[in-house]
Amino acid sequence: MANEFFIYARKSTDSEEKQILSIEAQIAELRLFAEKERIVVKHEFIEAMTAKTPGRRIFTGMLKRIEAGEAQGILAWHPDRLARNSVDGGRIVYLLDTGHIKFLKFPTFWFENTPQGKFMLNIAFGQSKYFIDNLSENVKRGFRQKLRRGEWPTRAPIGYINDKDLRKVVIDPERGPLIRQLFETYATGEYTLEDVKRASFSWGLVSRTGKALVKAEIHRLLMNPFFYGLMNFGGEWHEGTHEPTITKELFDRVQEALKRNGKPNKYRKQKFALLGLATCANCGCSITAERQKGHNYYRCTKKRGNCKEPYTREEILAEQISNAISKVALPQDGYRQLLAAWAQEQTNASQPVALHRAKLEKEIPVINEKLDRLLDAHLEGLIEKTEYQAKKETLLKGKVELEEKMARLEKGATGWLEPCREFLEAAHQAHQLSVGGNLESQKEFLKRIGSNFRLASKTLVFSYRLPWQHVAATASVTNWGG
Repeated sequence: MANEFFIYARKSTDSEEKQILSIEAQIAELRLFAEKERIVVKHEFIEAMTAKTPGRRIFTGMLKRIEAGEAQGILAWHPDRLARNSVDGGRIVYLLDTGHIKFLKFPTFWFENTPQGKFMLNIAFGQSKYFIDNLSENVKRGFRQKLRRGEWPTRAPIGYINDKDLRKVVIDPERGPLIRQLFETYATGEYTLEDVKRASFSWGLVSRTGKALVKAEIHRLLMNPFFYGLMNFGGEWHEGTHEPTITKELFDRVQEALKRNGKPNKYRKQKFALLGLATCANCGCSITAERQKGHNYYRCTKKRGNCKEPYTREEILAEQISNAISKVALPQDGYRQLLAAWAQEQTNASQPVALHRAKLEKEIPVINEKLDRLLDAHLEGLIEKTEYQAKKETLLKGKVELEEKMARLEKGATGWLEPCREFLEAAHQAHQLSVGGNLESQKEFLKRIGSNFRLASKTLVFSYRLPWQHVAATASVTNWGG
């Protein structure tokens, strides 16, 4: 009976194997080689998996079949297709020693089942492992060098993109502003993770595959210091050179909100969008809801006795909310005009802040000197790694806070401009919500611009907050910016 062989072809998805033949090319070459050498092939095994670590399912199954006596040899393109780690390489050599494998054939490598042949095979396996180990070390070295320069070494988080031309991480023009909106929304403390998950999807903040972000992803985003300029990589803090999306002050407010909002509001578990918005104008009790004949109805809970406040259908309240928002809405044309006027004011406004800025600027080199001394102490073994990382984190956060103080000083004379811009953006958002927002988003926006919500005779009564009160009283949708 002729000796039978198994063909084994493998292609890793790892970047270091870009130059390796594709699986199809390997199979074609191995079939030609088998025909030329008159090798009897019993079965072909194909696997797309890295060989850095043991555990390849198809490779393990092939060896079990060889141990069972189904074949006496293996035909592969090169020894590194069989093993790139010491465990798999050792197993091949052991099966040669025990006689389960009698032949190994490679179009690119000479092998005979002799002590010399096994010695050369071990060298080939060792070279493959060395290549992987050395590549891994080079990658780590490259990561460390990038971190020293303040560059993020891997794929940028959502809200940023890896610019291949500039060779750095830059703010995603589409998702970046939405990330800031996510932080600003959650910092109010009025929303749970489930709330901002739904809201962010309605804004268009989705994953790179176009899917809605899950709560765990939202939570990780809200806790990532990368967005205000610091990078935590491998447990160590580094100062990033990328443009921050938010301030550290906003980040800290979000962390406080995460602590406070661990438990969601009981109303948010309900399916009624307007629960928790208003109280009964007649008796002051809470408003509850129920579903009847395919419609949602809201009514007084009557916990303080009989109340004659009638049921109100959700559609009626939804129309009132849309109308209330439209009174302060800023259409696209008016938004562009007013934003252009705002930009001109920002250009013209200035105020000397040199004295205060100089004082703060003197503190930055002091922190940098402390960071240098801290690193020297760590390298000399005077402090442990955990203590070094903790002190480095504290110093870097202090440096970011100083830089933000200087930035606020620059805006000293123009302090009113930022609230003005936020107001214009909110008014433009009101326009978008009034024409296409869902009811939950409209409710949350109305809570932002109004207060003291009551339900009276099927009418939602409330007071506009300042400055929305003036806008609602004096401006219509058509005369903004006129």
